[in-house]
Amino acid sequence: MAAYFVTGTDTDVGKTYVSSLLLQAAAQLGKRSAGYKPVSAGCDVIDGELVNDDAVQLQRAGSLALPLSTVNPIAFTPPVAPHIAAEEAGTVISTATIESGLQHIARQTPDLLIMEGAGGWRLPIGDGRYLSDVVAALKLPVIIVVGMRLGCLNHALLTAEAVQRDGLTITGWIANQVQPDMARYAQNLATLEQLMPAPLLAEVPYQGAPDEAAMAALIKQLC
Repeated sequence: MAAYFVTGTDTDVGKTYVSSLLLQAAAQLGKRSAGYKPVSAGCDVIDGELVNDDAVQLQRAGSLALPLSTVNPIAFTPPVAPHIAAEEAGTVISTATIESGLQHIARQTPDLLIMEGAGGWRLPIGDGRYLSDVVAALKLPVIIVVGMRLGCLNHALLTAEAVQRDGLTITGWIANQVQPDMARYAQNLATLEQLMPAPLLAEVPYQGAPDEAAMAALIKQLC
């Protein structure tokens, strides 16, 4: 099994979209793929179940049939930082639940398992703990989704610096075009290719996807 943690340079940079593309591409190659979003906030209540849109996307993108509660075991209704939502709900985000949830999916023997974070790398989960602490304990290699917009250079380099400081391997980064007309896109991309301490894995065009051949090659590299 190849397992990766997907983080982003900020919230709303396309972590779920990119993760779903990877899971779908793996499935198209006949590989067993599964997504995992251990913590989410901003959920709707549907038939008594907390439903997070990002988790649903991952559930549908993977080739393994997993219940939503398996894909997203810790969920909150308010669209706020998860540790604040947990405090308001009178509960604690359990590290053990996050780790056991990943292990449960791993027992389904996927070829590719993508664990997606919430927000950026240093997401608080309460009591002075961070989701990045859990990722470090699990020793998962990291893929960084860089939302290509003004400010992305600083955000990408700081994220990579933090991941490395936590002792983890950065498999690579993916440039996601979150704007249709980012000024000096090519120059920003070239700067990141020069300064990021890991290779560029793929470019995702605005509201699109890399060509199938490129995605297939990336999946073969990851798996």
